[in-house]
Amino acid sequence: MRSITRKLTGALLIFALLIALTVPAAAKTEYTPPTVTELNVNRYSAIPIAYGGKNLSLPGRLISGVTYISLRAITEAVGGKMTYRSATRTATVTFSGMTFSVTDKSHLIEANGRALYTSDPAVILSDGRMYLPVRIGAKIFSLGVTWNDRSRSVTLSGTARPLTAGSVYYDADVLYWLSRIISAEAQGEPFEGQMAVGSVILNRVRSADFPNTVWGVIFDKKNGVQFTPTANGTVYRTPTASAVLAARAVMEGYSVSDRALFFMEPRISTSRWIERNRTYLFTVGHHDFYA
Repeated sequence: MRSITRKLTGALLIFALLIALTVPAAAKTEYTPPTVTELNVNRYSAIPIAYGGKNLSLPGRLISGVTYISLRAITEAVGGKMTYRSATRTATVTFSGMTFSVTDKSHLIEANGRALYTSDPAVILSDGRMYLPVRIGAKIFSLGVTWNDRSRSVTLSGTARPLTAGSVYYDADVLYWLSRIISAEAQGEPFEGQMAVGSVILNRVRSADFPNTVWGVIFDKKNGVQFTPTANGTVYRTPTASAVLAARAVMEGYSVSDRALFFMEPRISTSRWIERNRTYLFTVGHHDFYA
């Protein structure tokens, strides 16, 4: 009887193992920023945009629920100048000592030492003009934005001036450590993946379950070492340029996810605690992110 029981038990274990090996793993969701696929300007509703008591020379366009503004129209309205280089599909703006460029399909705009990232990309529509989300355009010129739902129009307010320089705007200590942990953890990863690591750090700062400073979160050892680079010393290395940009972008308020508190690289991770105990959200590059 014992022999039969042992054989049955062994058979059940083998059967369970075979099932485990044949059942596919849960599908992973790869994070990808949205794109604008329809370039025909006339397919989008025209949105009047006013500044200084009169409408801009060109209306905005409502694209997937986001109001876009003509870069040339807002530049000329505030007294700036714009040039366009067709070879790279890039518009360059100069205004009151500030120069910045916007490239077709780009999600990132660098202006005055700041890194402004938007999920909704700048885009050249069929009228040959560069458009970008109105709130990003207004931010660059330090203008307020008001949406009137009744008239379906936008009003820009305030006195146009270059946005505050990055050297003044960013907390130097936060930028120092945030860029280093992003570089150490996500060097070589897509830019969105680098921002996602930065988002995890800042989400932890805001969470009651973790220290309330970037340095405190990075070097937190309450439940063991939280980030390997603090143990192997790579967090002290000079960060890559893209890591610095990613740190600036999330410090501006952009977040890949407000829920993500953990991440792991399943190919090399020696612990599966996160995978077993936290809620999977999405994957960027080689990293899986969890709430």
